Amino acid sequence: MVSARILPTLASALALAACAHTSKPRTDIAAHPQEAFWQALSSHCGRAYDGRLASSDARDANFPQRRLVAHWAQCDEERIAIAFHAMHFGAADEPVWDRSRTWIVTRQGAGADARFTLKHDHRHADGEADAVTFYGGASAESGGVRGQDFPVDDESIALFSREGLDASLTNVWRIEVDPAGMPDATFAYQLTRRNDPTRLFRVEFDASAPVEPPPPAWGW
Repeated sequence: MVSARILPTLASALALAACAHTSKPRTDIAAHPQEAFWQALSSHCGRAYDGRLASSDARDANFPQRRLVAHWAQCDEERIAIAFHAMHFGAADEPVWDRSRTWIVTRQGAGADARFTLKHDHRHADGEADAVTFYGGASAESGGVRGQDFPVDDESIALFSREGLDASLTNVWRIEVDPAGMPDATFAYQLTRRNDPTRLFRVEFDASAPVEPPPPAWGW
């Protein structure tokens, strides 16, 4: 039998234990923004989302935008491949899909030391690599929980110079992402240029409403 004098002490101990339990940090919150970004990007693996062109640059007037789909096609602990499908209507209003683009995000390190690279895999319908492919950049400094910037790297500058794409020599790509399951979650891909403040290409996807995954991107 428990003594009456012990009961108040026992009750206090139980109350303190309950408070400690409720104040315990949530295990789904990453310890560092870099890791949180990777967890958010990884949380969409296997899913696909509809999107739209969110910018209005006249240079993108011919971009096929009848329907845009981002599909997390392949994922592992160090690499995420997101296929970008764009559809327009061809002759006789037949839907024509461009499945030539895949965004590849790779992680090096973990936690506060994590850094990321973004590369663009461009293929033709027969699966062969485009002359301009596997370009991109690395996250030069620590980014945020929701977004990372990728300034063009030296390898891509050499590629652009060789192909006569001088306008792309100062490209900066950006990826923004909310965790899967978050209300009104979005995913965005963006291109700007350091030497041209008027240049903006941005597509946004409704990452709160998955759609049926499309066929594989060309070459995948």
